[in-house]
Amino acid sequence: MTHAEKILPVILEPLAGDRETRLAVRRLIVAGWTGRDTVAMEAHIRELEELGIPRPARTPIFYRNAVSRLTTGDRIEVTGSNTSGEAEFVIARLGGEDWVGVGSDHTDRELEKQGITIAKQICDKPIAPAFWRYSEVAAHWDQLILRAYIRENNNRVVYQEGPVAKMRSPQDLISLFDIEDAGGGFADGDVMMCGTLAAIGGIRPAEHFSFELVDPVLDRRLSHGYAVDELPVEG
Repeated sequence: MTHAEKILPVILEPLAGDRETRLAVRRLIVAGWTGRDTVAMEAHIRELEELGIPRPARTPIFYRNAVSRLTTGDRIEVTGSNTSGEAEFVIARLGGEDWVGVGSDHTDRELEKQGITIAKQICDKPIAPAFWRYSEVAAHWDQLILRAYIRENNNRVVYQEGPVAKMRSPQDLISLFDIEDAGGGFADGDVMMCGTLAAIGGIRPAEHFSFELVDPVLDRRLSHGYAVDELPVEG
């Protein structure tokens, strides 16, 4: 089976020197319901059901998105005022190696009531243009911190914050994806967004969303941000 590709210029940042390269993305996979605490996750699913958002078919679940939605740009356009970002760690396979990055699974919340697959497909997915070698953070993976900010009332407000340990590990997610994927499993050119944290103060739109993945052990961070331009809903 052939796949559409999107070429993204990226910077690989292993511990021994950086290098610019091109990431030829053949598939974009958005992993949902990746929490390690299955009891808390089930409670959240029931809360969403009460709001009219359907229960996922399984957990975790792997949504497929068009690779054209992936961007390293600093601005996206959305329809209406019901969208919001979600900070997520990202895994990309390049040259037979896994690389870790950070991105935002920007989603239309109103459309989630009709179907999460549709809601995720409708928005661009910004990611930071730099990646770390996963093998260099794997041993202390659970100490990494994921954080997001929004611009609210002209202030920069912490929107999400917590350890990546709240989500399943990259190895676990890739193994589960490999089992169910008819396309041969996670391979070169695949990019997976791997789940998010609860929003502090509730899910809400913002004119600017930024996010970072912090490694306190090696004292470094990956970060990116983007403006959100709302297009009018005319009918």
